[in-house]
Formats: sequence, structure tokens, C-alpha cells
Amino acid sequence: MKKSFERFWSMFYARNMEFLRDRSSLTWSFVFPFFLLFGFSFVFNRDKPPDAVKIAVTGPAAQSWQTRIDGLPQVQAVVIADAAEARDKLAHHKLDLVLDTAQQPPVYQISETAPKGYQAEQLVIRVLERKALGNRAPPAVFTRQSLRGTEVPYLDWFFPGMLGMNIMFGSVFGVSYVTVRYRKNGVLKRLGATPLKPFEYLSAQLASRMFLLMFTTAVIFTGSMLMFGFQVRGSWLALILLFFWGAASLIALGILAAARTESEELVGGVLNMTTWPMMFVSEVWFSLEGSPAWIQQVAQIFPLTHLITGARKVMNDGASLTDVSHHLLILIAMTLVFLSISSALFRWTKR
Repeated sequence: MKKSFERFWSMFYARNMEFLRDRSSLTWSFVFPFFLLFGFSFVFNRDKPPDAVKIAVTGPAAQSWQTRIDGLPQVQAVVIADAAEARDKLAHHKLDLVLDTAQQPPVYQISETAPKGYQAEQLVIRVLERKALGNRAPPAVFTRQSLRGTEVPYLDWFFPGMLGMNIMFGSVFGVSYVTVRYRKNGVLKRLGATPLKPFEYLSAQLASRMFLLMFTTAVIFTGSMLMFGFQVRGSWLALILLFFWGAASLIALGILAAARTESEELVGGVLNMTTWPMMFVSEVWFSLEGSPAWIQQVAQIFPLTHLITGARKVMNDGASLTDVSHHLLILIAMTLVFLSISSALFRWTKR
């Protein structure tokens, strides 16, 4: 056991020193996320609402009302079965208006702090009132309710996604290219002649990349909070565990991609085929609210989805460790599965 740890520690230390001596990669790991945040802070002003408004319809007549609302310009209507879930999304500005058809007359709710609440009311409710009454003056056919919620501007919503994306690229590409390069230039062949076991080598690679990612993420997270005023409304422990196991699962995925690959070109193609779909369906840039159900189901197979979703719940919604425990369990399971398969498939030498 002692010698196994010594072999693990030797690989862990050597990989860390190799990365730290690569000044260009080290610098870019810190600089790129800040460039991204600065760019988005100008493009997506926190007080500037996007063009379209998003309406949730609940109740037994939701489908028919959705059809009527979808015909209006600059409006997207989605059906949400659970009225409490719809109100929660409204409170956190994921929706702009909720129309509850279970009551008569129908009740609509808007958030007084939402920048698009008034816009949604004018685009949907007032238009539907005029159509329902034949363009004659009201009485109103809807009941209005106000809801004061916690405002989550787009930049605050995007921040956990940016961190997740940075962890993803640092994980899968960082560890995969190194392993393939070692295999091509014969380093792995020489390591294979030592008592070092595949699991020890892969574990050291995972631990080394994890150490570096946690360090860079902590620096980026702290700097971003100081510059942009981001908040963590929920459990800090839950957030740290999500970043830790999210990074571990993504590193293990990168190790799996490089377990038998012999060229940087091939592993690059495999990783691009994996990371690009993951980046689009894991809600890095935009919410999947209103997208087809099968896309939302496919998103659940990616570790990045659970990392970002859990981090957003903690940072924006004030979630506790218990609230995100299922995301953590999935990430832990993915890490163990990816690492176990990698150990079984790993090859020291080229064919």
C-alpha cells in the first residue's frame, strides 16, 4: 500500500510541475474566463431585457391557451403542469408571466421586480382581453396578482454555466492530450515497464488535474465575485462538492476518451463530438425551458448538466446540500464508472 501511494504521488507531482512550467497554458486558464465575463457583461446588460417574453400556462385548459398565446408576436408559451413550480420559476425570473387557467376568471401572475413583467402583461394579457371582448373596452377577463421574487439577471444566471464550461474544457482536453502525447512519444511505454499500475497512473492524472482545476476555479470565482458582485445564496459546502465531483466526472470522461487513443487528431475529434453537444444542452448559454422533452431528457446523461444545474440551484435559488444531493450522487457514480472502464481499457503502448 505504501509503495502504491509513492508511485501515485510521483506521477501526481510530476504532472503538476509539468503544467506549472507551461506558462502560456497556466496564464490562459486564468485569463479566458474573465474575458468571457467582461464580454457578456457588455452584450447582456443586467437591466436590458431580451426581446421575447416567456409565458407559462398551467391548469386544465393550458394546452388551448398555449395555442392562442403562441400566435402572438414576441411571445413564447410553455405548459407547466405544476403551478407551484411555475411560480418558483417566475420568482427567479426564468419566466416573465404565469397564467393559471384552473381558476375562473383565469389568474395571471407577474413579478414586480422582473424587467419584462410589464412587457409580458401588455403583449399577452391586454391583447387577449381586447380579442376576447371584440376590441371593446374592458371589464377585464383576467385577475391580476403580483409576486415579488429574487431577481436573477442573465449574467448571474450565466456565471455558473461559465464556470462549468471552463471546468469541462480544462478537464477533458487537459488530461486527454497529455495521455495521448505520452503514448505517442513512448513515455507510457517506459512507465509500463515499471511497477506502476494503470489505475495508479490514471488516479494520479485525475488528482493532478483536479488540484489544478480547483485552484484556478477558486481564483476565477473569487475574482468574479469581487468584480461583478455575484452571490452564493445557498450552501457553500454543496457548491464546493458540486465543483469537485463535477470536475472529477469530466476528468474521468477525458481519461476514458484517451484510454486507447493514439493520435491527438482522433482524441480531439472524439472530445469535440462530446463537449459541443454537452455545452449546448447543459444550459451553459441559455435555458432549455420550453424545448422538446426528449432534449431535456438527453441532457441528463451529461455530467456538465448536473454540475451546472446544481450550481445554479445553490447560487441563484439558495439550495441546500440536501436539495442537490441527487446531482452529487449522479456525478460520483459517473466518475467511478468512467474511471473503472478507463482502467480496464487502458493501454501503455501503441498497437
